[in-house]
This record gives sequence, structure tokens and C-alpha cells, in this order.
Amino acid sequence: MTNLNNQEWKEQTAQDDNSIILDVRTDDEVSEGMIPDALHYDIFKPQEFMEAVNGMDADKNYYVYCRAGSRSMQACQVMEQLGIKNTFNLTGGFSNWDGDTAMKS
Repeated sequence: MTNLNNQEWKEQTAQDDNSIILDVRTDDEVSEGMIPDALHYDIFKPQEFMEAVNGMDADKNYYVYCRAGSRSMQACQVMEQLGIKNTFNLTGGFSNWDGDTAMKS
């Protein structure tokens, strides 16, 4: 897992053709907005989260965020234990995010 600040996250995801953005917050948190093109898997729903992780392509680069950065760090650790090598955690999470946002579709 690599920790990225807002600027590093924006630069890296813009240049990464192999990236997938994951939002691991709750439904209530996601209703406040999310980073565009993110997939939502609530880490507080462990069975749903684990099923999603088990179906992920281990060759992709996963950019993970939550509200403040600790749940996404935990998600990255779980993903790495399951064989996903390239995980990136947004330090400070969505609460510090200063980039574009979108509403969940």
C-alpha cells in the first residue's frame, strides 16, 4: 500500500490507464458525494466487501478512500492479503478531498 495526498492522487490517477477507484464509506457518507468514477463497496458490510474484492482483477491498480483514511488503509491491507499488489490509500480521505466530486448514480 502506498499513501497518497490529494495532489499525488490526482496526478497518479490521471496518468494511470489501469486504475480503479474504490469508495469504502457507508451509504450515508456516499450520499454527500464521491470522487467521480469510483466504485462503492462499504467496508462495514464485510461479506459484500469480501465478495467484491475476491472478484477484482489483481493486475489493476486500486485507489481506495474513505472519510478520513483509516478504513481505506484497512481495505488496502485486506486487499493485499488477498493477492492485490497495487493499492493506494488517500490520506485524509474524502473529508480532505479538494478535487472533483460527483453524486452516486
